[in-house]
Amino acid sequence: MNRRGFIKALTAGAVVSALPTQLLASPFQMSAPEQPVLLAKALKPGDTIRLVAPASALPDRQYVFIAKESFEAMGFKVQLGQHVFGRFGYLSGTDQQRADDVNNAFADPGVDAVVAVRGGWGCNRILNLLDFDMIRRNHKVFMGYSDITALINALYIKTGLVSFHGPNGYSHWEEFQAQQVRDVLMDGKMTTMRNYKEQEKTLTMMTNRTTTITSGKARGILMGGNLTVFASLVGTPFFPDLRGKILALEDVGEDIYRIDRFLSQLQLAGHLDGVAGVVFGHCTDCDPGEGFGSFTLHEVFEHYFKPLGVPTYTGAQFGHIRKNHILPMGLPVELDADAATVTLMMPAVR
Repeated sequence: MNRRGFIKALTAGAVVSALPTQLLASPFQMSAPEQPVLLAKALKPGDTIRLVAPASALPDRQYVFIAKESFEAMGFKVQLGQHVFGRFGYLSGTDQQRADDVNNAFADPGVDAVVAVRGGWGCNRILNLLDFDMIRRNHKVFMGYSDITALINALYIKTGLVSFHGPNGYSHWEEFQAQQVRDVLMDGKMTTMRNYKEQEKTLTMMTNRTTTITSGKARGILMGGNLTVFASLVGTPFFPDLRGKILALEDVGEDIYRIDRFLSQLQLAGHLDGVAGVVFGHCTDCDPGEGFGSFTLHEVFEHYFKPLGVPTYTGAQFGHIRKNHILPMGLPVELDADAATVTLMMPAVR
């Protein structure tokens, strides 16, 4: 189905009661979502972005000004959440203040998108304070990564909203990132995530390489985010059903034995059973750690992912890196583990 035909099929509230039958057809079976898919309105120049800080406090006020000026350079208006400069211990304000900033951003009809300034830690603490019924009625673009994984998954589970694992406000904004915003959030293109080749004078790609663990293609709804935060949601009402899903994970600054621990937690809880496919992005600065150097990261990945028998590849271009693809969590995608690509199967905005 082309984009024009799909958009015409949407209701005024952007609720898709069922995915197009083409997306569910063989040869790659894909489970339907547990609830209607809720799409935000596409952004356009002049729209207003509200910057919020739902997790860690900012170490420098310049974080906010860099984020603000970056979005203004892309043609957006920018507002700041009331407590974006807040400080409560290592958090950017009390739990209630941070939750209020998120709720107020969704409730304000003058705001078109909500973007987290940074991650860190703290989003889990505000999940029970969010007004999901209000957010469902006032859904809009929401984007961030790292600790923002908690909000992304909670929004999907509680409202059906497709939100975006992508650059935080304080990220390295350059043309690559700006084009991601234009393609995914503004033009609704059904993009393909593939690793880019750096400007290297080499005969083959030296950096940004991928590794196929299990060959094949799979279709499913994309879910996941930062592994550490994702695993911390296990056993809560904010952890998704991963059966039939494409699981996308990344992490940063974790010793390899800790990556092993988090994947073990997902496995023992039964959450790896029934996934349709796996893509692991960058595990930035994930080193053996003192006294835990007997396994490589690849060996850990093979231990948990190879027995699943589903298409899997690692090294995808998302995570704690400068050029970070925008991934719509809650959207149907096709994963090709041999080509090392993930392709959106419908527009991520209406």
